Amino acid sequence: MAVARSLNRILAVLILGALTSGLALAAVEQHGAAETLWAIATAAVLVPLTLDVARSLLKGDVGVDAIALVAILGALLLGEYLAGAIIALMLAGGNALEDYAQGRASRELRSLVDRAPRLGHRREGNAIVEVPVELLEVGDTVVVRAGEVVPADGKVTDGRGAVIDTSALTGEPLPVTVHAGGDVLSGTANAGEAFDLVVGRPAAESAYAGVVRLVRQAAEERAPFVRMADRYAIVFLPVTAVVAGLAWALSSDPVRALAVFVVATPCPLILAAPIALVAGLSRAAGMGVIVKGGSAIEALGGAKTVLLDKTGTVTSGEPEIERVVALDRLPGGEVVRLAASLDQHSAHALAEALVHGAERSGMALSPPRDTRETAGQGIRGTVDGHEVAVGSGAWLEELGYRGAREASAKLDGGDSVGRAKVVVGVDGAVAGVIVMADHVRPDAAGLAQALREVGIEHVALVSGDRREVAEEVGRLVDVDVVYAEQSPEDKLEVVRAIGARAGLRPVVMVGDGINDAPALALADVGIAMGAQGATVSSETADVVVTVDKVDRVADAIRIGRRSLHIARQSIVLGLGASLVAMGFAAFGYLPPVAGALLQEGIDVAVILNALRALR
Repeated sequence: MAVARSLNRILAVLILGALTSGLALAAVEQHGAAETLWAIATAAVLVPLTLDVARSLLKGDVGVDAIALVAILGALLLGEYLAGAIIALMLAGGNALEDYAQGRASRELRSLVDRAPRLGHRREGNAIVEVPVELLEVGDTVVVRAGEVVPADGKVTDGRGAVIDTSALTGEPLPVTVHAGGDVLSGTANAGEAFDLVVGRPAAESAYAGVVRLVRQAAEERAPFVRMADRYAIVFLPVTAVVAGLAWALSSDPVRALAVFVVATPCPLILAAPIALVAGLSRAAGMGVIVKGGSAIEALGGAKTVLLDKTGTVTSGEPEIERVVALDRLPGGEVVRLAASLDQHSAHALAEALVHGAERSGMALSPPRDTRETAGQGIRGTVDGHEVAVGSGAWLEELGYRGAREASAKLDGGDSVGRAKVVVGVDGAVAGVIVMADHVRPDAAGLAQALREVGIEHVALVSGDRREVAEEVGRLVDVDVVYAEQSPEDKLEVVRAIGARAGLRPVVMVGDGINDAPALALADVGIAMGAQGATVSSETADVVVTVDKVDRVADAIRIGRRSLHIARQSIVLGLGASLVAMGFAAFGYLPPVAGALLQEGIDVAVILNALRALR
């Protein structure tokens, strides 16, 4: 694809050189040489143009290029080489521009494949051997080290259990504790200490491999994009043929028919839409929204439905301190400071979030000493001379902190929706409970309303999280429908079902994780929240929001709407001018060369109008 785009640019430059050189030769009375150059320039686009039109016809499509093909063939057959060269320049330049507008970033799932686990650490006797995941067999025991991606589906055999970050596959932001005998899926990550896993399925049949297959299938299933230009050409082409045929029949002069095709050569169709859409791309980029091609911004402009992922899209994706309940003599701020100081030595995801929250509050954390961590349960040690323990209520109870389990259970009457409770013990007493929650982004609260204001008719939340969590978030952001507990396969079905309903396409899917990648690939427009860096969703998506603001989704749709409106306006005005010129050409008032030059004037007007999309 990149080679084709380069060839179009090179062809446009060569034709421009031949056209200007021919004009210079004609100025010094070297008409034969000039016409030879113009003929070569005209013929240069004939072969690729013929192939493009033939491919379109084989698919049952009659695209915008068919008019240009007739005009170029007629110019060569009737010796109107200058007119042919002008048309060839317009066509080659338009193709190069449209290649740029329609060019998309790679969709070969490079990041998805890069993230896929390649190696596993298999136990062989007393040794641990690093082997490719393809060689792992059912029944093998592998060691999953801290921070590693789980290489295969299997069961935890370590008596301590495992702490697993499942957000990549499920969207659940809080880590999950899996006890001995519990199942763990490949593609999730070890958020705690190393543990042993018995392989239950080969790597090729793993959950992660299934997501890769889903994305590929979704990309293949997606309906092909139909250029705006081709949709208008379906009507414009027969009108042109009828006018040209009548002009030839009534005048017996084939040059008049050629002149009609020359002025009808769809410069507005070839240039107006790409330029307006490219201008929209530039406008969006200035707001931190990278749109991967003109087709994406055109589809954004017509969007009717927006599906929003929850974790990392509508919510921050990282648990934050929601509140602190002090239960002993220490104030809440000191409870957080001591807990965060100790958690600096913990590998638990909640510990990392607690440390970040304390640092954001400006707390001066102290270095902990003599730390000991129980994977998935908690950590204890010494901070500023105090014996501190941070973890679950049940674990602190085992350490001798009386009332720890009860303190956690009584808070909010039990486990709160979408929240985690961290119990803090200091010097033998339960000092407090820290409630952690994945909060809705501040700019997400008004997102649904902003989307409705730009013309979106259906806004839904599609989440892999628990139903009660997803419904609470959906209520806060005021969506129309909530789809909860959705696997990657389920999200695909949601996109398919909504896309099949009348009046709800194009469908926009907004997400940020691996579990969103198949739906992003299938949706008419996939938008990835990519502020945290390159991810699988960013590779799969058509649009990447590079700033940490989900309200940019509404801005992107607004820009798409405006760009699409300007593109259509330019096309209608340009085609209207071409139709008037066709009438003059049919009656012999516009010879082919004059018609080609007039068409270039129409091009300039169309370009200037289309560039308004930059504002």
